Amino acid sequence: MSLFAAVLPAAGPSPSPSPSESSTPAVPSFQDAQESASNAAGWVEENWSTWLAIGLRVLLIVVIAAVLRVVVRRAITKLIDRMNRRAGTGASTALSGLLVNAERRRQRSEAIGSVLRSVASFLILGTAALMVLGTFQINLAPLLASAGVAGVAIGFGARNLVTDFLSGVFMILEDQYGVGDSIDAGVASGEVIEVGLRVTKLRGDNGEIWYVRNGEVKRIGNLSQGWATAGVDVTVRSDEDLDRVKETIGAVGERMSKEEPWNEMLWGPIEVLGLDSVLLDSMVVRVSAKTMPGKSLTVERELRWRVKRAFDAAGIRIVGGPEVPAQEAAAPDPTAGMAAPSAYSSTVSPQSMAASPIPPPTNINK
Repeated sequence: MSLFAAVLPAAGPSPSPSPSESSTPAVPSFQDAQESASNAAGWVEENWSTWLAIGLRVLLIVVIAAVLRVVVRRAITKLIDRMNRRAGTGASTALSGLLVNAERRRQRSEAIGSVLRSVASFLILGTAALMVLGTFQINLAPLLASAGVAGVAIGFGARNLVTDFLSGVFMILEDQYGVGDSIDAGVASGEVIEVGLRVTKLRGDNGEIWYVRNGEVKRIGNLSQGWATAGVDVTVRSDEDLDRVKETIGAVGERMSKEEPWNEMLWGPIEVLGLDSVLLDSMVVRVSAKTMPGKSLTVERELRWRVKRAFDAAGIRIVGGPEVPAQEAAAPDPTAGMAAPSAYSSTVSPQSMAASPIPPPTNINK
């Protein structure tokens, strides 16, 4: 006990901090504030030229990129407009005017201009962004490596989208088809109502709308470019006069080519090509004509109509037509094939009585 009593007074009670000293923050003096301000001013004075140079460089890059982007986009727009005007003035013939109509030129030019403007903007802005990052002394190697890996991953994941986009770009640049054309795309056929970079819309024969991905199209059959052929097979009997048949069809074609609106749809004379086949009871005469694109079926129907009426007027028989009625003979006597009545059919006739059996004699004794 004496030891502990000796130690405790020697150590003494530990001083506890007063509440006023722990809660009140130390107030910096005026000398400390002046020193901090002088340090900041010295740092700014040492680095202001560097930051000003970086800011001016970034501003210059942004201004040049913006101006270059505007100039390139306007140049592309003017180039597309000039191409459209040149194509419009160069369409001196009816054929060239029908091949590319105004709506088709407009949509094609808009699509091409949109693609070119997007590519130019991407290249200019992307290059400017990389230059700005390089101005801040940022290491671009990891960023470019990450972008390359991400691009490869996106390319593998969206390869169908990339294929559709590239196919659409080349279809528009090569002018394979346009709005209003009738095409056969393999997977679907119909009239083109919209051409996009990824999807082409077709209006089918029954009114349905087909959405065809451009990457899915392996072949394109354009039925609206150039010209079409109207072919009609006229089947007549084998005993008809071929010269008369040819003369009648030629007269029909000559009259049809001079009437409205067939004179605009027909781009060539209606020709009788000759016999397509000869059978025992029929002959097939082939008739052909060059027509406006997409009007071959209309011309074929009208030509069949006119040929049938001309054949009826000329007395030319077609296969399957009514037979020419023969002269009516005298009506046969319905009793001519009947035999004369027999004399034995009457029981009172001498023949019947002579042929009747003699009755047996009766017995008188009985």
